[in-house]
Order: sequence, then structure tokens, then C-alpha cells
Amino acid sequence: MSMQILNRKAHFNYSILEEVEAGIILLGSEVKSIKEGKANLNEAYCTEIKGELFLINAHISEYKSANRFNHPPKRARKLLMHKKEINKIIGKINTQGYSLIPLKVYSNKKNFIKVLLGLGKGKKLHDKRKTLKERDEARHMQRHNE
Repeated sequence: MSMQILNRKAHFNYSILEEVEAGIILLGSEVKSIKEGKANLNEAYCTEIKGELFLINAHISEYKSANRFNHPPKRARKLLMHKKEINKIIGKINTQGYSLIPLKVYSNKKNFIKVLLGLGKGKKLHDKRKTLKERDEARHMQRHNE
């Protein structure tokens, strides 16, 4: 059973230059919710706190069977990566003005939950308009060819 939760707005709001995979520290009720597909990454982002990366604002719904052992839906979750990778990413964020955005959450072959992070720059309004125009033209060409 392969599940994945996508951040649909990420490629529209950011031009992604590099992708990195990271592990994530979750509670049991969070894992169960994610496997049911009850999570949302639309307003999520990653930030550095004391030399470590954290996923902020990702909404993972409460698991209904966990009753009092449930988790807060929008808590900060620590990301797991090698120290070298973390330092490289933090350097790019601080010096070149990149943003670290979660693109998708999925389970790998060993059934571990992973986060695919995108390192990119925010798009300006005219870039977003260009993206919409290209998408419309592609759709028009697709219809025309059928």
C-alpha cells in the first residue's frame, strides 16, 4: 500500500531547483493519520532551529481511535538528515535566499514515512501568470490534437 500526500501549491508558488529526501519524527497517532491520507502540506514550510530542520505548519489530522493520546495537528516536527546535508541546506537558505518547502509525504519500500523537500525561490506574480498561460496553452494543444 503506497500512500502519498502532495503539496499541490508548491510548484505554482516556488520554482524548485533541488529536491532532497528527509526522514521525519512522528508520533504513533500521526503515522496512522498519514497512512489514512489525512494530512495537508499546503501552508507547510521548513525552518532551521538551533542547527536542526523542522517542518512547520503541516496539518496532520487527529487519529480518531487515539482518544487522549492524540497529537496537536499543527505541531513542529523534526526532520532527520545527515549533519552535512543539513548544513549545506541551511547555508543555501541563509546566503542565497532559498526556501525549503515540503513537496510530498510518502512511505518508502521499508514502510518508513519520508518527506520530499524542495529547495527553491518564491515566484513573483508575473512568473505565476506565465505558468498559468503555459498550462492553458498545453491544455489547448492537447484538445486540438484529439
